[in-house]
Amino acid sequence: MSILALETATEACSVAIILADGQVLSRYEYSPRLQTQLLLPMVDELLAEAGLTPSQLTAIAYSRGPGSFTGVRISAAAAQGLAFGWDLPILAISSLQTLAQTAYRLAGYDRVVSIFDARMNEVYVSAYHLEQGLMQALTPETLCAPDKLPELSAEPWFVVGNGGIYAEAIQRQWIVKTIQTDMYPHAYDLAVLAQSAWQQGHAQAPELALPVYLRDSIWQKLPNKS
Repeated sequence: MSILALETATEACSVAIILADGQVLSRYEYSPRLQTQLLLPMVDELLAEAGLTPSQLTAIAYSRGPGSFTGVRISAAAAQGLAFGWDLPILAISSLQTLAQTAYRLAGYDRVVSIFDARMNEVYVSAYHLEQGLMQALTPETLCAPDKLPELSAEPWFVVGNGGIYAEAIQRQWIVKTIQTDMYPHAYDLAVLAQSAWQQGHAQAPELALPVYLRDSIWQKLPNKS
């Protein structure tokens, strides 16, 4: 089993392949507005590094959102196009969950709130905790104002993501251990989550590779922004 993972939901662009033995190969670059130029060359590089052809892949996983309108759309479109071309199923993984998994891998955080700046004084947010090495959701993915965040248990939380710019509002509502705004979801962690999703039978047909915006009218409100 080898799964290709694509992550472009924020300002970063990354690609990963998780192999049958659990080894993960990845590429990552912080690249605002350059995902379309970087994504497919990264895919080619990783396939060559892994010594795989597209026919040897099991599935393609993608970051379904929420996140940047343009970034989420790029990930879904690329996954769908490659899956159709290579006759593979797809796996849709939450970008907020991926960020929580990244926070666990890079910093050891086991109780995480993933929060993205959604513009227009709103955020995308969800809370996660660690279960058997994977970050699992405690709250639904929510679009809300920074001063109307979901209620959380009265315990210290690690808050990660660029939505942490609303630090004052966050600290008024939650017990916060740290706020880290410079962490972005990584395809390495998306691939790990995708492997679990595959094992649980969550693969879908390519035509179901759709982005999740939480705010479907964003394109009308922000025609010139991601």
